[in-house]
Amino acid sequence: MADVEVFLDETPGETRGVIARDGLFTHLIIQRDSDRPSDRLGARCVGRIARVEPGLRGAFVDLGAGEPFGFLPLGANDGVGEGAKIEVEVVAEPRERKGPVLRRLGEAAGEPRLLGAGPDVATILGGLFPGARPQTGVAAIRAALEAEEDALSVSVADSRSGLDLMIQRTRALIAVDIDHAPAPGRDSRKNREAANRAGLSHTARLLTLKGWGGLVVIDLIGVGLHGDTIMKMVRAAFAAEPQAAFGPLSRFGLMQVSLPWRRMPLDERLLDAAGRPSQETRAIAVVRQLRLAMLSDPATPRFVARCAPDEAARAAPLVQALGPRAGVLADETMAAGVVRIEEAR
Repeated sequence: MADVEVFLDETPGETRGVIARDGLFTHLIIQRDSDRPSDRLGARCVGRIARVEPGLRGAFVDLGAGEPFGFLPLGANDGVGEGAKIEVEVVAEPRERKGPVLRRLGEAAGEPRLLGAGPDVATILGGLFPGARPQTGVAAIRAALEAEEDALSVSVADSRSGLDLMIQRTRALIAVDIDHAPAPGRDSRKNREAANRAGLSHTARLLTLKGWGGLVVIDLIGVGLHGDTIMKMVRAAFAAEPQAAFGPLSRFGLMQVSLPWRRMPLDERLLDAAGRPSQETRAIAVVRQLRLAMLSDPATPRFVARCAPDEAARAAPLVQALGPRAGVLADETMAAGVVRIEEAR
């Protein structure tokens, strides 16, 4: 049986839930105070059809929070007109500057508004592992930081199986390259099979951790692979995703998997368009580092986070929520993203 650990980090401005199985992170769930409640997975709203787009086979729905509007896929027999009021549920959170994807629940009346919020992080963790009591405090903060690093990585190296894996998301698809790290005798059929199995397992784990969906193309080790054997490996790796769909193994050793989008991808949540930590991410990092220092050393009367002025300004309201033991100091000599925690004098 797998060794499962569950963590809950509630830092002002952001809550993170983390799950690790056998020492490997499988889930990192992030919700921020700045999120629009109507955009969260599972939220129920009254929406107004803002416009129907036959070419997209769907409609844009005003949820009462402004643009970007939600998108409601429509079937051939779904007759809805502009201005109609409907009850909807969020089935996929916003991504790529687009609004959430919706599912129609029925007719509705009144102005667009939130009817019921989606589950919070603690509830989501409880649903994934009922009865598990999440670890909090220092352990949860450290797990949240380590899981973030893992979620933003693009490679995996496994010395036991000799796996060398790369994963990259493009606009059209997610490309995964499963390969062997060079070593004598590692090119045997048995070793290739072990590395492919490990690579598929890590691929499924990383896709869940990153919050990625859509078309996944996996380049396996070797050609002329046994299709039934590979398909069993793939189905086992993605067994936790009931909506996964699998294409046939090509003669070039390529496997295709289709996965649903659900949560906002973590790279979009944490990074800006240039691939650097966003301003909000950097500000919350200041607060998290302060909180870690306070919990690690309860005897010190007060800590101050020294950081760049723009980060100090964004972090200041959140730091106040930590109480009188915490403070923030703007320092023009500090580089962006760099935080120094000091004992206040």
